[in-house]
Amino acid sequence: MPGILSSSNRTALVGGLDGSVFDVVVIGGGVTGCGVALDAAQRGLSVLLVEATDLAAGTSSKSTKLIHGGLRYLEQRDFPLVREALTERGRMVATLCPHLVRPLPFLFPLAKGVIERGYVGAGVALYDGLAVTGGDKLPRHTHLGRRAAIERFPSLRADMLTGAVQYWDAQVDDARHTLMVARSAAALGAEILTGARVTGLHRSGAGAVTGARIDVTTDGVTVAADVSSRVIMNATGAWSGLTEHMAGDTSLAVAASKGVHLVVPAHRIAGSVALITKTSTSVLFVIPFGHNWLIGTTDTPYSGDVDDPQADSGDVDYLLAQANRWLTAGL
Repeated sequence: MPGILSSSNRTALVGGLDGSVFDVVVIGGGVTGCGVALDAAQRGLSVLLVEATDLAAGTSSKSTKLIHGGLRYLEQRDFPLVREALTERGRMVATLCPHLVRPLPFLFPLAKGVIERGYVGAGVALYDGLAVTGGDKLPRHTHLGRRAAIERFPSLRADMLTGAVQYWDAQVDDARHTLMVARSAAALGAEILTGARVTGLHRSGAGAVTGARIDVTTDGVTVAADVSSRVIMNATGAWSGLTEHMAGDTSLAVAASKGVHLVVPAHRIAGSVALITKTSTSVLFVIPFGHNWLIGTTDTPYSGDVDDPQADSGDVDYLLAQANRWLTAGL
């Protein structure tokens, strides 16, 4: 019975998998793969999504937990991207999943006075304007002096501060959101199979990819199945290059990047809003999440094992230094 993620459904699906034919096979159970599965199922296509470990096991459970328009992309003048993202943010907050996505105020602290305030204020005003044209109804930005900024974020260093600009974005429980997208796809008939690793891709005589060999592990027992499909979707994120190579395409070279976050207990930082500021190489977020704060992120080249990326001392030292530049917490 499609639409129910259960052990009995899994047993039936695995038992009849070998030799099955689908319109679409999606490889990867992150938010992108689950979104593809949902889109295809909504179109009435037969869909199989296979995930080697668990839903949202990769980047989709290790993000900065934000649904945002990408304020920093305004500096790159990518206005259509920002407007599209803000439109989607508004829909998620108001209609699609208000139980998962909630508005979150951000402070952008200012250290250089009038010129910086004018520059940041103009950017945030444009950000709000693009949100309004997309139908978004989150509150608009406000300008704050030093005292008002510290009232909202007492752990800010007063000696660094001339004031702040407050604006709004949204926060999400990323793994739960991915799971709900998968459940929505399943409710429309998509088959969702975790613990299922693609070990080979089949090609026709003309070179087209026509199916996949899948190793499915249940209770420590692995069985192999071959399935056919009109379309194979590669939604494997950091593993995309490896998946493409499996299909015989060596032209896609994925440059892995490490985006590290530190988790800090809530009592170490006093603040009622999130914090965002620029660094020399990236953007620093200090974001309340549950009983903790998330501090991130980095954007550094990574050549290690993508199955188990690790934060090294350089990552930790960088984030602590950037946070302590603005905070009195002495992390």
